[in-house]
Amino acid sequence: MRAVTAPEPGGPEALILSDHPDPEPGPGEVVVDVVASAVNRADLLQRQGFYPPPKGASDVLGLECSGRVSAVGPDVERWSVGDEVCALLAGGGYAEKVLVPAGQLMPVPDGVDLVTAAALPEVACTVWSNVFMVAGLRPGETFLVHGGAGGIGTFAIQLAKASGARVAATAGSAEKLEVCRSLGADVAIHYREQDFVEELKGATDGHGADVVLDNMGAKYLGRNLDVLATEGRLVIIGMQGGTKGELDIAKLLGKRGAVIATTLRSRPTEEKAAICAAVAEHVWPLVSSGAVEPVVHTSYPLDRAADAHSVVENGESIGKVLLTSG
Repeated sequence: MRAVTAPEPGGPEALILSDHPDPEPGPGEVVVDVVASAVNRADLLQRQGFYPPPKGASDVLGLECSGRVSAVGPDVERWSVGDEVCALLAGGGYAEKVLVPAGQLMPVPDGVDLVTAAALPEVACTVWSNVFMVAGLRPGETFLVHGGAGGIGTFAIQLAKASGARVAATAGSAEKLEVCRSLGADVAIHYREQDFVEELKGATDGHGADVVLDNMGAKYLGRNLDVLATEGRLVIIGMQGGTKGELDIAKLLGKRGAVIATTLRSRPTEEKAAICAAVAEHVWPLVSSGAVEPVVHTSYPLDRAADAHSVVENGESIGKVLLTSG
């Protein structure tokens, strides 16, 4: 099979498409013939040498895919050869075939074509596990997501709105703000020109956000705490703004707030399987009904993975950028 790796850290040109051995399924594993994968920020970090795969994971990039089951290992009961699926991966998606623990496979939601389904696993599992399973967002609460026009942001806006929350989002251009509004954001904040703390508190009569989903890390830590409502929950899932910040414990205590940091890629297989099962149960019906839709900016063939990385790295994309293996 052909697959994309980054043997040496570097820019998009560091991505190499080359031949690799076909995977063989072991107990509890399935091989998927990949139809499409998607580019995530974590892939850019891996290519740059800052985010190595977890121990035992493939060095092939790609944290999600869609495709058809082509081989099933022992002890796999639910899946059969020919099934159309999408999958959450620890790596391996930028390839023509990928080995997947059976619990990390999900059916393709009704009404979604197989290529577009590649845009769903990482964002759906990230948003559901963090915003709902961890932070416990409830109907009527106010939810703030940073980077509202990105892959996670576009999905989080829709899912929070469909769940009955009031939704706020930050973005860096008028075009992206309009996308956020079109997806259901009640409050859209231009982070280059406006203070999101001031804007959201003004829009909520001083209440702020009950749940914040943050991909920036250190750079936004202080202001995220400022914008938190009493008993608010800040969930940090990224480090685009640095890794070390200062936290005002007195302010956090005064708000009876919580700061939670999570990652998905390195979780045990059993935890990922539980998240995938919850997504299939709770999120896929909303996708099938059209209440939540995958947002795809563009797609490239596998041999143009460098171009796909450049688009995401330059901040040009709205929603997801896909890689097709056909």
